[in-house]
Amino acid sequence: MENFDEELVSPASEPENIALVVTEDIRSYIYETAKWSRFLSIVGFILSAIVALAAFGAGAVISSMPDTPGIGIFKAIGGAGVTILYLLFALMYFYPSLLLYKYAGAAKNAVLYGDQPSLSIAMSKMKSLFKFWGILTIVIIAAYVLLIIFMVALGGFAASMAR
Repeated sequence: MENFDEELVSPASEPENIALVVTEDIRSYIYETAKWSRFLSIVGFILSAIVALAAFGAGAVISSMPDTPGIGIFKAIGGAGVTILYLLFALMYFYPSLLLYKYAGAAKNAVLYGDQPSLSIAMSKMKSLFKFWGILTIVIIAAYVLLIIFMVALGGFAASMAR
């Protein structure tokens, strides 16, 4: 568990010109997160490449398939649409992987060389990563809400037509 026995100092009692202190513990945490971030970013790059390659294969397969039950939505948007959709998914996975990779490099430089600008860059990349995932989460929640509203309205319309 964490050590919560440290004494908290209120912001009003601190002098205004004291800088943030990065202890050895914090440096080791940053270094460890940099290693894991590099690993996760490389895995993300590989998965993005696989999805991008699958985009071209899936589009070709969808275009060449006869009318098969269960793939109607994919047939409706066509092979090019499926390819574009998969490429968008690959891009949406590539961008956070790139941010993680840049964070890992800058964080490692900051810890190894005591480089303040590198730490600032690392934190900037981490902020951008969380901002990206936050916005994407809001968009997905909004899409779910709109889908639920649409389905309820469609159900109401279908029920009124059945009478």
